Amino acid sequence: MIASPPVLNHPPEQCDILIVGGGIVGLATAWHLTADYPERSVVVLEKESTVAAHQTGNNSGVLHSGIYYRPGSLKATNCRAGIKAMVEFCQRENIAHDVCGKVIVACDRDEAVRLRGLRERAAANGVACEPISRARLKELEPHCDGVEALHIPETGIADFRAVCVRLAEIISGRNGQVVTSTKATRLETRGDEILVTTNRSIIRAKYAINCAGLHSDRVTALSGARPSVKIIPFRGEYYELKPESRKLCRNLIYPVPDIRFPFLGVHFTRMAVGGVECGPNASLAFAREGYRKTHVNLRDLAEILTYPGFLRFALKHWRIGIDEWKRAFSKAAFVKALRRLIPEITEDDLVPAPAGVRAQAVAPDGKLVDDFAIEEQERIVHVVNAPSPAATSALSVGRMIADRLAKRF
Repeated sequence: MIASPPVLNHPPEQCDILIVGGGIVGLATAWHLTADYPERSVVVLEKESTVAAHQTGNNSGVLHSGIYYRPGSLKATNCRAGIKAMVEFCQRENIAHDVCGKVIVACDRDEAVRLRGLRERAAANGVACEPISRARLKELEPHCDGVEALHIPETGIADFRAVCVRLAEIISGRNGQVVTSTKATRLETRGDEILVTTNRSIIRAKYAINCAGLHSDRVTALSGARPSVKIIPFRGEYYELKPESRKLCRNLIYPVPDIRFPFLGVHFTRMAVGGVECGPNASLAFAREGYRKTHVNLRDLAEILTYPGFLRFALKHWRIGIDEWKRAFSKAAFVKALRRLIPEITEDDLVPAPAGVRAQAVAPDGKLVDDFAIEEQERIVHVVNAPSPAATSALSVGRMIADRLAKRF
């Protein structure tokens, strides 16, 4: 069990920099700021009782190499720098991780063509990858099948919850504080300070950073700014291989993705903390924190169904949405997708695992925002879109955010 990080029982009355959100991006940003500016007080607010409670603590724990992302994008550049920094951090802080490599598998000739496109993107992003034959694939993953594959040796796994706990410990040991069970309800700029109203008190800050993840657009609105996008929650269901079936996957096995979408398809992931996860799918959640199919938040659902951007997206991609919903409610359909990668897998090999929710920013025109997105006010920096590979990239993204805020000092 991961120990809880040291936290402050009561919010302070004032600070220099206040960060809303105790996920890995918010904590990484505070980690940089407390190191670079020891004379400035930094406070991280987290509305839950522990850090890493949402996206950070409910993802598959993959250290992404950067192969998928548009060359020159913030995702591509930060992922490449981020994985290096994250591996070094895990090594230095004795956090469970393994740079074990992964295979991306083409199951037919059409996917093989798309796989070659990934090779070009890998080269553009500086990602080492090796095209391998079916025979070599069988050496790496004996139970996997496909016509050809890519082997990406740099990919790995890490315990991101443990990373966050350690970041919080370091922040608290410097000039920073991590305050849990404290929800920001208003950010009001008054002259040279920001009044941050919470469920517990009012905090006076000189600067603020919004790293609220699933609620980033709402926190942006709390500051008086108009968000350019809306967060639409997509739930990802997972299964886990039974202990006796874990031999079916040695490390990481991925399908060839459709790069028009940010979702990578169901895959197999050996976890840094043990076990093998299968998934996720990507179905619309009826609540921003909707980790169960039955979880419905009427406010969240109303926002989704009345948002023109989501309606345009749904109208264009409804067929894909139906397929994802089938996998959400049918174990047989889920297994059918998994069997494209490991043909011998059966329903009996799987048990349900906890789901995750992805905060996906959608523009008013219906397009999914496919890159990290940061918007700025005079005294506030808003991270409005930071989905995968945000955990891998966190130490690099945190550096970028800290540098942007520091221009105002």
